[in-house]
Amino acid sequence: LTGVRAKIKAKDYKSAAADLYAIIDSGVQHADVYNLLGFSLRKSGDRAMGATFYRKALDFDPNHKGALEYQGELFVETGEIDKAKANLAKLVALCPQGCEEREDLEKAIADAGSKAKTN
Repeated sequence: LTGVRAKIKAKDYKSAAADLYAIIDSGVQHADVYNLLGFSLRKSGDRAMGATFYRKALDFDPNHKGALEYQGELFVETGEIDKAKANLAKLVALCPQGCEEREDLEKAIADAGSKAKTN
């Protein structure tokens, strides 16, 4: 997944998604693949399909920190703050000492709260 991660870092989400679909078509089923595909699709504007692949990632691994974070960020984007907070609670349980995924989702939720107060 190194090449895919490089494309994502370069914000070439459509190309990353194409590579990830090819990986899935080759028979690979893995939470990381589904999570990255969900992220790539969400970032390229297809939130519905992104949500589908986050669910698939979490079906394979309910404790996948990346999928919990990214799905939570999608919930924030769509105004489903309670669902985002539920994902955050799972990350707090998984990362009691803190982790990047937890911190990123905490920030996304806090930022959404700040925006709501200024509107």
